[in-house]
Amino acid sequence: MQLPNYLKPGILVKRYKRFLADIDFNGELVTVHCPNPGSMIGLSSPGLRVWCSLSNDRKRKYPYTLEIIQVGETLVGINTLLPNKIVKEALLNKKIPSLSEYSEIYSEFKFEKGTRFDFLLKQKKLSPVIIEVKNVHMCRTKSSKYKIAEFPDSITTRGSKHLLELSKAVSQGYRAIMLYVIQRGDCKKFSIADDIDPVYAKNFHLSQKNGVEVQVWVCDISIKEIKLSHQIFFN
Repeated sequence: MQLPNYLKPGILVKRYKRFLADIDFNGELVTVHCPNPGSMIGLSSPGLRVWCSLSNDRKRKYPYTLEIIQVGETLVGINTLLPNKIVKEALLNKKIPSLSEYSEIYSEFKFEKGTRFDFLLKQKKLSPVIIEVKNVHMCRTKSSKYKIAEFPDSITTRGSKHLLELSKAVSQGYRAIMLYVIQRGDCKKFSIADDIDPVYAKNFHLSQKNGVEVQVWVCDISIKEIKLSHQIFFN
């Protein structure tokens, strides 16, 4: 998906209160919106180069939104609102081979009371597909040659619930997919961070036994565009 025409470069001063960050724009200190509820391990160190979008809504308290952080030579997308848009664009353009036969795409599918999934796909003579999308940006690997992306970067009760509900969907005849979008291009493998959230890890492995599929996609990222690039394996 295309990013706004111009992303303003700056330097991260600090990230705080989960959804706020102070950015140095060439000597001007500005507080921006940080659209990421996670811990952002490895992505919140002062001095990192960042890029921010500017909202057209001038009434917003924080007009700028933090979009991309550079770690070493790698650009990392931190906006957790983007993966759904990235995946929908890929679905519409038939960029996910295992789902290219589906022509009906519905967003925010209400599965049961209190449970919504990101997408429902339908096609005559094929089982309906439920997709839940998760954003991934954490990488704790120190080696520059063999990097592993991990999820989650903080405890996610909601994420665990989604895994259990996906298992339930399989039992009701749906094809269910947990789709992880890695908003960075330097990782070769993916793993569940069981040391951060052991409950999520347990439910992840249980959901696989119950028939939930897992797809992990790496993104191509620039300051102009973020799009799905290729699948990778997971541990």
